[in-house]
Amino acid sequence: MPLGYRKAKQLIRRRLPRVSFLSRGFAGSWILTASLTLAQTTLRIAAASDLQPVLPTLAADYEQKTHVHILASFASSATLTQQIQNGDPQDVFLSADYVHPEQLVAAGLTLQRDPVAYARGVLVLWARKDSPAQPLSLDSLTNTKVKTIAVADPLHAPYGLAAQRALQALHLTAATQSKLVIAENIAQAAQFAESGNAQLGILSQTTAFTPHFRQLGTFVLFPPHSYPDIRQCAVILKSSKNQPAAQAFLTWLTSPEVQQKLTAFGLDPAN
Repeated sequence: MPLGYRKAKQLIRRRLPRVSFLSRGFAGSWILTASLTLAQTTLRIAAASDLQPVLPTLAADYEQKTHVHILASFASSATLTQQIQNGDPQDVFLSADYVHPEQLVAAGLTLQRDPVAYARGVLVLWARKDSPAQPLSLDSLTNTKVKTIAVADPLHAPYGLAAQRALQALHLTAATQSKLVIAENIAQAAQFAESGNAQLGILSQTTAFTPHFRQLGTFVLFPPHSYPDIRQCAVILKSSKNQPAAQAFLTWLTSPEVQQKLTAFGLDPAN
């Protein structure tokens, strides 16, 4: 028995280094688990419809750099504002204007006292290559062959309001009023024009810049002076359970590195 005890003791001593290694390994595993938990952080972003062609690419880039997953939902800025006011659990709101984030600020639902500008939108006129509006120009709006023009609802979508103001500034309201096909948001207006259900579409440049829309049709810019500045702004929601992650994302989005990339998506930098 004593001999067996001594052998057992020697065996334990021989194994101690392994136990120590396993302890370090366990600690390493704990750190890895913590990292994986951080990697599984999901940031919920309510995004204006004009960002539908943009945000997935930016989100993939951000997730690769930070391991933070972005779950985006798209709708008109007005619709998203109402949903957030009704308790929709979002972390960040990326609007297509300043007005709707400001409404959330006024309601005490945001961390910031002022919305943060992250981009400026660009308004374009788009048509399929087989549209009677071709060859495309702003004169196509009054072309007698053009019977339908898709436009986002100016009461809900900032790009719809910009379109309304542009038509007024160019003295085209009377000539186009009967042709307008009102969509819920800018993405739906694009669908109307893309499908041919509308022969023209007053759209965001973010849509017109996509490879699909470039292949399918052509576009021209509205003069910048013809519509109010589309200053797209963001806020972090006070109800967010991921406020540090939300702030980190917004800081990244407004960084010079990302701002320089916006023109490739059809947006202008915020400043």
